[in-house]
Amino acid sequence: MKAAVYSGKQRLDVQEVPTPTAGPGQILIKISCCAICGSDVHRFQHDMVRPGVVLGHEFCGTVAEVGDGVDSWQVGDRVVGGGGTPPPGTPPGISRMPRYSARTVGFDPNAAFGGFAEYVALDAWRALPTPEEVPDETAVLTEPCAVAVHAVRLSNLRVGDSAVVLGAGPIGLLALQIANASGATSTYVTDPMPARAKAAEQLGASRVIDPSRDDVVAEIVEMTGGLGAHVAYECAAATNTLQQALEMVRRSGQVVTVSLAWENVPVLTVEWVGREVEMKAVYGSVSDDWRTSLDLMKAGKVRSGPMVGPDSYVPLDGIQGAFERLLEPDPPVQLVVAP
Repeated sequence: MKAAVYSGKQRLDVQEVPTPTAGPGQILIKISCCAICGSDVHRFQHDMVRPGVVLGHEFCGTVAEVGDGVDSWQVGDRVVGGGGTPPPGTPPGISRMPRYSARTVGFDPNAAFGGFAEYVALDAWRALPTPEEVPDETAVLTEPCAVAVHAVRLSNLRVGDSAVVLGAGPIGLLALQIANASGATSTYVTDPMPARAKAAEQLGASRVIDPSRDDVVAEIVEMTGGLGAHVAYECAAATNTLQQALEMVRRSGQVVTVSLAWENVPVLTVEWVGREVEMKAVYGSVSDDWRTSLDLMKAGKVRSGPMVGPDSYVPLDGIQGAFERLLEPDPPVQLVVAP
């Protein structure tokens, strides 16, 4: 089969590699499509991937082979590649290490799913069934949607609150939809890129603010009656967005850091500490977040249309160019690799 193998120094080479087989307790998945995650791009950009690894963890597909001892799946079943509940006795995930660092550890290279390929084998318990009502272009966003669900669930957002999402990349656009589904009555989004701003408008933002033109903190404070937002989700990891988020929330408001900043970001505490602002970090997701994501997609409360369109798809042979496009100043909203 073909797979995009990381060769080091920002290089992905599409190679012919042995097609995996479903071992005992495993299933073999024929990949329908695999979205490119921001964390994939960061590791590509900063050369934080071991050569020989096949990246890609946001994928959906169909079961092509069932290993011995598996009776929960049949060939042809549609699945998303993750989110299953670990069986009793399964060692805790790598992200639960006491001193886990998303920069120096990241995804365990020995457990990489390898969705940038034609097939992938994984333990049968890891996959979840894709509802019939959820098309592949939506199902492929289940993993990032689970991250957004996790962030909103762990935040202080309550019905009737105002929320701000800083950054309208895939995670930000999904966090916007989850905040709306969770009862936020006003959801504001900040992003300077026209395509992402348009997607945020289409997905239900109360207002989208261009930080390259407007004072986003002043705008948010004015639109919330001079008090500031209840919760701000920092999904951009830009130089100034964490400070902006801390400034724009109200007294006892909350800032949820969802993004992974790979460079130093300055904060000036004197601007917000007097309002006793809470800052909370969130990371990844758990099985229940995946299941909730699929339920919300099935109910039409999470949509992919403005995020994944015909121009979003790239063939496996074009993956190097796709990663390079995502490093440009005005990247696409979302790119999806279709083997």
